[in-house]
Amino acid sequence: MTRRVLLCPPTYFEVRDVKNPYMNGMPPVDRAKANEQWESLRNALQSAGVEVETIDPVRDLEDMVFAANQVFVGYHPRIGNFIVPSEMRHLSRQREVPYYVDWFRRRGYLVMNLDLYGECLEGHGDLIWHPDRSKIWAGYGFRSTKKAIEKFSAAMQKLEVPVIQLQLVDESFYHLDTSLCPLNEEAVLIHAGAFAEESQAKLRSGWRRLHELTREEAGWFMGNGIVANGKYITPRLTDNLSRILAQEGLEPVVVETSEFEKSGGSLFCMKCVLG
Repeated sequence: MTRRVLLCPPTYFEVRDVKNPYMNGMPPVDRAKANEQWESLRNALQSAGVEVETIDPVRDLEDMVFAANQVFVGYHPRIGNFIVPSEMRHLSRQREVPYYVDWFRRRGYLVMNLDLYGECLEGHGDLIWHPDRSKIWAGYGFRSTKKAIEKFSAAMQKLEVPVIQLQLVDESFYHLDTSLCPLNEEAVLIHAGAFAEESQAKLRSGWRRLHELTREEAGWFMGNGIVANGKYITPRLTDNLSRILAQEGLEPVVVETSEFEKSGGSLFCMKCVLG
């Protein structure tokens, strides 16, 4: 059950450079529309019974609105609430991390720093908890590197939390959160073509029910949704997704994210689950 999330207002959001295929040739961001869409997300979360906290945006950190990436958030009975700071691939995004780390530190989270030595790890963009918190699904290949995932896995092993490594092979799905979305403890929404064959096999053995999106649906960020207390917040809805959600007992809630998609992100990217 999603109880609390962290969001960052899109005050300084814009597309400045090309970090992924979605950013090629995009028109400028409509700031007013972006703010309306962000407010719609906040309202949808609150309507679903989720408490929303915010972090102050920082001038010249245009991607800070994508709050899923700067840290990995966890809880373990032995150490309490903790975060693992990210090492972002792009310099402009590396500067976001200290602001998020400070936000969590001031609220009592243990900061678990990894010695990544130039390897990249991009928070919940590539690290996704299984809904029962029994394991973590970890993607690598475009943003997070395999060596960084291995270091993260070693750290989680000390907490007896297994990490399932998945290789991403399609640059249009550069983060795991664009092609994998857990719906509940037994079911997951995926775009199979985003994964190497061996990783597809891991997914088949790790979930009772795999629901597949087409490449077009995944490219519309329909797998980048948010499961919130019986609802699935999505930027779009097709007959295929409607059938999947009905089967899993989830009510669709559509929140447009066209302005944020200009930067290659959508709903899941815009929030960090706190509990």
